[in-house]
Amino acid sequence: MIGNPKVIDYLNFLLGGELAARDQYFIHSEMYAEWHYGKLYDRISHEMGDETLHAQAIIRRILMLGGTPKMSVDTINIGTTVPEMLQLDLNLEYQVQKHLKDGIAICEEVHDYVTREMLVVQLKDTEEDHAHWLEQQLRLIDMIGLPNYLQSQMAEVSPNLV
Repeated sequence: MIGNPKVIDYLNFLLGGELAARDQYFIHSEMYAEWHYGKLYDRISHEMGDETLHAQAIIRRILMLGGTPKMSVDTINIGTTVPEMLQLDLNLEYQVQKHLKDGIAICEEVHDYVTREMLVVQLKDTEEDHAHWLEQQLRLIDMIGLPNYLQSQMAEVSPNLV
């Protein structure tokens, strides 16, 4: 199937963002593991998996549309404290949300409703799962204080995971 070049180009742009999100989550999850924040490690490692699945779906769609995936990764931002890491991840999710909405609009403009639906599913996951959870964590830090929050996140990371 030959897809619209505008859609293929934008999917490649989105792919760079998903790969950056995956890598940022990967590094942050490993930092959490090192600091023995096993609960944060588990969640952020899970988010890394979700971003990988998003990237995979985009790659498959690009290929189906007759395009070539471009594996250039956007800039990643690595924090040095838990609140900074959570905020940087949230900022990234907000950026992804905006880009997905722009992609949905492009798909509507060229009547590519199948790609549009794929992006809507990813937007739902980004808004209702990723961003919402990060917002909750930052709100918890404000409500109970950083030391209490960090204590609540402590757990050993399973040896087979690290």
